[in-house]
Amino acid sequence: APRGLIAAASALALSACSLAPKYVTPTPPVSQGWPVGDAYLARTEAGLPVISYAEIFRDPRLQQLITQALANNRDIRVAAANLAAARAQVRVIRADQFPSLNVTGSATYSDRGNGSGALIPGTGGTGSGGNVGGGTGGNNGGTIVGGNGNGWNYRLQGGISSFELDFFGKYANATQSQRETALATEAAARTVRLGLIADLAQAWATYGSDRDLLQLAEATSKNAQRSVDLTRLRLRGGVAPRTDLRQAEQVLETARGDLAQQRAALAQDANVMRLLIGAESSEALLPASISEVLAAYDTLPAGTNSQVLLRRPDVVQAEYELRATNADIGVARAHLFPSISLTGLLGVASNALSSLFSGGAFNWSAGANASYNIFNAGGRIANVEVSKARRDAALASYERAVQSAFREVADALADQGTLGERLRAAGANTAAAADTARLSEARYRYGVDAFLSSLDAQRSLYSAQRSEIATRLALASNRVTLYRVLGGDASTATPAGAEPERR
Repeated sequence: APRGLIAAASALALSACSLAPKYVTPTPPVSQGWPVGDAYLARTEAGLPVISYAEIFRDPRLQQLITQALANNRDIRVAAANLAAARAQVRVIRADQFPSLNVTGSATYSDRGNGSGALIPGTGGTGSGGNVGGGTGGNNGGTIVGGNGNGWNYRLQGGISSFELDFFGKYANATQSQRETALATEAAARTVRLGLIADLAQAWATYGSDRDLLQLAEATSKNAQRSVDLTRLRLRGGVAPRTDLRQAEQVLETARGDLAQQRAALAQDANVMRLLIGAESSEALLPASISEVLAAYDTLPAGTNSQVLLRRPDVVQAEYELRATNADIGVARAHLFPSISLTGLLGVASNALSSLFSGGAFNWSAGANASYNIFNAGGRIANVEVSKARRDAALASYERAVQSAFREVADALADQGTLGERLRAAGANTAAAADTARLSEARYRYGVDAFLSSLDAQRSLYSAQRSEIATRLALASNRVTLYRVLGGDASTATPAGAEPERR
């Protein structure tokens, strides 16, 4: 009978109806295809593959750094701890759906007999007397002889203490809400992992760019020093005025300032990567130039169907949060109905150990009650309205996440479609500036042009070279950005079986 009581309670708890609205996946508030036009080119027509970061960032050195970062980064550890807590919280909330069984025990001693007891030394053996009044001889071999008292009384009882039957799905929907929250936390953890990989790839590219800028500053400083030496000789020979020397020295000191700045930038880049990785790493794993980076970063085509954005971790997180608020409506609605509680008691009692668990000593009882607050100034109805408003806010947040994702991908595609032409133009500009600088210096040496023409040509060349390096970095950054905003890295997904069960 007690087993049937518990089974019935559990069945009633798990077969509750749900008052939550039926969840309908929202229609994404964006167009089905990406923008088209001159800025986007034909690459937007390619299909989006299922990828991992190793297919985009192919350099083994960067892959090794990413592996270290995923193991050591503190943000990853915080996200993992938050996820573990969210999964455990699902089990905490789900426990309310089942009865709580409590067991208590007691023992009392009663000496109401008229017999007497005495210690007989040296005989050992077992005493006699009341029901359990006899004892066993101690270490010295004596025997305790009991009287006619009742002796020890034992009682053991257990039961279900005020268990509320989940007729209206209050606890089931609360569990569902927490489960969706845990899944949202898992998606947030994937966002952290995806962002870490993208941040490290960006820092790696920036380091390569700054290495190029450092080499450029070193070469410019050497050329400026040669120009100062030449101008000083011409000044001594009476061929050049002192203003030419001072202008040459300005170029030299500017180059030296840029050289010091680039050394600091390179050290800061290494510090950023050290923070992202969460540990020390070898300098041999860093790129020597931005050209190495571009050779290692593959392009990531975007699909014509914007539905691919629905697998972005932040969009997935927003939808799970929407699902959680939808379940919360069911919890609030269930509070509008009476609470039906079940209590049960089962136990055994005896004044003799030998009969403690005999059938005659066993007893059980069960009962139920219902309670409902008929007036609470509309608080429960208002709570339903609160839960609906939160659901509406979550829906708007979900739609905003989709729209923001669409805009980020469209912007990245626009960059991707124009960066090739920008890089070609930057390279042509550098080549023209280099030729102009070479001709201007020759004309100055032969006294055809003033030093100012040569100085302007050197400055233009330096600016063009820096601009070309910046454009190369922009191209590498665009590939990182597309990886980040499309958010489809299979390597950041949760391991199999790690998600909270959905039932």
